[in-house]
Amino acid sequence: MSETCVLVLDAEPLPRLDRLAGRARVVHADEKTLAGQLPEADVLLVWDFLSDAVREAWPGDGPRPRWVHTPSAGVDRLLPELADGRDTVITNARGVFDRPIAEYVLGLVLAMAKDFRGTWELQRQRRWRHRETFRVGGSRATVVGSGPIGREIGRALLALGVKVDLVGRTARDTDPEFGQVHSTASLPALVGEADWVVCVAPLTQESTGMFDAGMFARMKPEAHFVNVGRGAHVVEDDLVDALLKHHIKGAALDVFAEEPLPADSRLWDVPGLLISPHMSGDTVGWRDDLAEQFLDNFDRWEAGEPLLNVVDKHLGYVPTAPPAPSTP
Repeated sequence: MSETCVLVLDAEPLPRLDRLAGRARVVHADEKTLAGQLPEADVLLVWDFLSDAVREAWPGDGPRPRWVHTPSAGVDRLLPELADGRDTVITNARGVFDRPIAEYVLGLVLAMAKDFRGTWELQRQRRWRHRETFRVGGSRATVVGSGPIGREIGRALLALGVKVDLVGRTARDTDPEFGQVHSTASLPALVGEADWVVCVAPLTQESTGMFDAGMFARMKPEAHFVNVGRGAHVVEDDLVDALLKHHIKGAALDVFAEEPLPADSRLWDVPGLLISPHMSGDTVGWRDDLAEQFLDNFDRWEAGEPLLNVVDKHLGYVPTAPPAPSTP
């Protein structure tokens, strides 16, 4: 049996793959050399998961890796090109980012409700100005995306006393945590009742541009919008107009149509908009966690066991089975 070739599309810092020593031949590629090396690889680790190079370099009918792993929750930078490779399995980093992103969203909700931004600005100006802020408990949130990250965000909000409406691709009448899961067809009605609208949906053809002028117009003037999904979920010019015209009170974006966000983007100066550089899931040690997850799955692959986090290439995400009711 020939030695397994693991091809790594790199980004700094490099992954720690010491556990592969003596078990596989690890080679590295960049965006320029990837196409020439793909046919020789058994496994592709897309460490530079913000790159579109795999989609651009993917061989048509020629040899290709049997397994592609992306250390990210979304796989939109791999599809649809890899969907045609029926013999290639795609796995993702499901599970690593759930709690960090939920904590980040919770921080954004509290910061916007309590006007921490205004407090900091007044402190900078040495001004003592008393204000009233909003109570989070008793408010209502619509969380768009019913996968593990969306559910973890929902749990965090429930802990603050927020009423959570969870939206997924398919409606479910019963859910042990949230009562029910609403379908995306219910989204226009739900956002009209929400104080917080949080997008963490997978990026698919159906979800692209779902937050547009029409959707923002349905939201309450006191509502806040948070996007930690993908930039293409939002029509950014429509969000800018909604904020400038006070159709909604505020927004926070961690993802954008173009990343890094250009210095001359109008988004930087929009009142009521908080911008962060695609960092909601990145906590200290996150790269080591991603490397360990890949290595654990490699152990399974080498042993001929089923891989974890296998993506349905036509849905564009890892299907989630409804959670079982808790037993007393």
